[in-house]
Amino acid sequence: MTFDKQGISELTKRFGLRAHKSLGQHFLAAPGVAAEIAELSGADGQSFVVEIGPGLGALTSELAKRAAKVIALEADARLLPVLEYTSDGLGNVSVLKTDALKADFGAMTAASPDLRPLLCANLPYNITTPLLTAILTPGCFERVTVMVQREVARAMTAVPGELSLLGLSVQVFGTPHVVSRVPAGAFYPPPKVESAVVKIQVFDTPVIPDGELAGFFGMARAAFSAARKQIQNSLVQGLGMDKDEVIGRLNAAGIDVRRRAETLEIPEWVRLWESFKPCLS
Repeated sequence: MTFDKQGISELTKRFGLRAHKSLGQHFLAAPGVAAEIAELSGADGQSFVVEIGPGLGALTSELAKRAAKVIALEADARLLPVLEYTSDGLGNVSVLKTDALKADFGAMTAASPDLRPLLCANLPYNITTPLLTAILTPGCFERVTVMVQREVARAMTAVPGELSLLGLSVQVFGTPHVVSRVPAGAFYPPPKVESAVVKIQVFDTPVIPDGELAGFFGMARAAFSAARKQIQNSLVQGLGMDKDEVIGRLNAAGIDVRRRAETLEIPEWVRLWESFKPCLS
């Protein structure tokens, strides 16, 4: 099976398939791109890879050439017969009909304790943010390699001054880097935007302790809730706290009350949480 545009066209006709816009489906139809992503994932004979949204199996087949084990999670039941066909003969691939938002990634990791756990995926455009939150759960994966919309990749890797809640949500768990750009023409049907591959080297432990993450992100959402407002006003509005108390806690964290949330560096977010934690836990 050749996963180029002609091969993908023939495959979809054979199985009577059309990409579902509601599921954010765009099938990868560039064998060289699939091979590059699989290589960037770090998959080798000492690793197992969880793949989300395998689609027709282009990336799956490349991962199978490199990894000891591949678990492909596909939520669309229409694609299961196609994946069975395209993965036929690949003894190290298991295809599961699973909604990745409900998957137990920790259990998957625990089931292969002797292999390095990796995740590699062409993330569906419509659920990128919630999936990233699930994927980066502490202790699941050593490295995460995802293809996302180019604008999402920029947000994930943003530096202080341009940081968003999405960027913070990634950088609390690991260090992201854009490692490749993928043109719209590499997909069938082509999306309206370009994509990029982001590699995230996941920290052994997040910069905020696991048990405090919910409280931390509640504070962070409040800080980002009023675009371009000073952080003191965003926190007052978002947390419903007295302004004098907010100013006092910002001062205790060593953060100028006139700063904006997007300008803070990760160590400053840690200090901010330490200051606000007693009244938010």
